[in-house]
Amino acid sequence: MRRRGLPALAVAVTTALALMLAGCSADGDSGASEDGVIRLSFQSLAWQKESVDANKQLVREWNAAHPDIQVDYVQGSWDNVHDQLLTSFEGGEAPDIIHDASDDLADFAYGGYLADLRKLLPGRLTRDIPRNSWQATTFGDGVYGVPFLQEPKVLIANTRILESSGVRIPTPEHPWSWPEFRQVTEKLTKKGTYGVAWPLKEPVSVTLNLGLSAGGKLFHRGDDGKVTVRFGEGDQVMPGTVRDQVNTDGSAARQALGMGGSDALPGFFGGRYAMVPLGFSYRQQVAEQAPEGFEWTVLPAPAGSGGLAQGVSPQTLSIAQDSPHKEEAMRFVDFLLRPANMVRLARGDWMLPTGTEALADPALRTEENGWATGTALARALKPAPAQSVRGYPEWKDKVATPALQEYYSGAIGTEELKRRLVEDGNRVLARYQR
Repeated sequence: MRRRGLPALAVAVTTALALMLAGCSADGDSGASEDGVIRLSFQSLAWQKESVDANKQLVREWNAAHPDIQVDYVQGSWDNVHDQLLTSFEGGEAPDIIHDASDDLADFAYGGYLADLRKLLPGRLTRDIPRNSWQATTFGDGVYGVPFLQEPKVLIANTRILESSGVRIPTPEHPWSWPEFRQVTEKLTKKGTYGVAWPLKEPVSVTLNLGLSAGGKLFHRGDDGKVTVRFGEGDQVMPGTVRDQVNTDGSAARQALGMGGSDALPGFFGGRYAMVPLGFSYRQQVAEQAPEGFEWTVLPAPAGSGGLAQGVSPQTLSIAQDSPHKEEAMRFVDFLLRPANMVRLARGDWMLPTGTEALADPALRTEENGWATGTALARALKPAPAQSVRGYPEWKDKVATPALQEYYSGAIGTEELKRRLVEDGNRVLARYQR
C-alpha cells in the first residue's frame, strides 16, 4: 500500500542526500571501509512512528551483534519511491537493501536493477513464507523481493449503528455476499447516515483486488506469455455493486468517491458513514483518532464465488543488482524477518506478516482492534492481479483510473467501462509486449 509521507520535493532532497552519505566509503563502491568493515545501506519506507522505531531498533540490534557488517538506515518515502529508485539505479547510487511493494518491482526486475534472490535465500525464509506470497515477487524465472508485510481490505464499522440495525454481523467464516452487502448498506442508510463510504480517490487497486472475491481477474496471460485485458462477469460484481450503491440506492456517499482513506474518517467518527472499506493498517488511525466512547469493529470484506479471496501487494525487501555485498545484505534481511522480528514490524505497521510462524503469534490473534479478523483472512490473500503486468502503471494512470472514476460517479455505463478497459487498455499493454 502506498503511504502518505513528507512532501515529494522534500523527500526527494532528503533521500538523495541520505543516499549520497550512505554510499560514501573509503573504498569507493566496494562498501567496505579502511578497517575492513562492510557498510550496507538499507532504505526503509516505514512512516508511522511505531514502524520507524521498530525498524531503527532492529538495525541497532544488528549493528551491535555484527561489528564487521554495519547497516546504515536511510529514510525513504512511499510518495516518490519509484522515481527515486529509478534515478538511484541509473546513477549507480541505489541502496543495497530496498524496501518497496511488490506491485512496484516488475519494471525494476525486468530492467536488471534488482538481484535474483533464488541462490541467496535461506531455506528457513523460503519455507516460512507461503507460495502465494512468493508469487507476488516472482517475475519471469527469478525472485526479486522477499514479501514480508501484507494488508487486506476490511470493513471498519460503527458498532452501535450496526447492532441497532438488526442486520446479520458477518464473520470470516460467514461473510456477507456482495448482494447481501448491498442490502445491508440500504438498511443502514438513515437520515444523516449513509450505509457505506467508498474512498476511491485511487480506484484501480481496490477494484482489482476486491474483484478476486467474485472471480474477477481482468488480466489474462496467453500461451505466448502476453497479457491481455478481458472484462467478464466476475469483474463486474464489485464495481457494479459500488456504482449501484452510489447511483441507484443512495446508500453510499457520493462525496467519498474522491477521498483517500484518511479523508473519510471524520465522517465515520461523526456517524455520517456506518461503514468504511479500508486497508487493515487504518485501524491505527481509528484507534488513535476516534472520539472517546466511539465503538468500532472490524469485519471481513464481502465474498463471492472466489470466497474471501482478495489481492494484495505485499511490502518487500529486495537487494540491488549492483550491490557488491549481496550475501551480507541477505543475512541482514534474514535477521530482519525472523519470526519474532516480523511480528514487531507487523505490529509497528498494523499490518499482517506473511510468515506462517509470525502469523501464529498470539499477539496478532487478539480480538482487540480487530487483529483476529485480519489473521483469519490471511489464508485467502493472493497476489494482486496486476503484479507482473508490464505497462500496468500506464494502463492504470491513463486508462483505468479515469474510466473507473467516471463509472463510479454514474457518468458512463458498464459497456463503456468495458470498452475503455479492454480496447484502450490492450493498446497500452501491447506496446510493452512486442
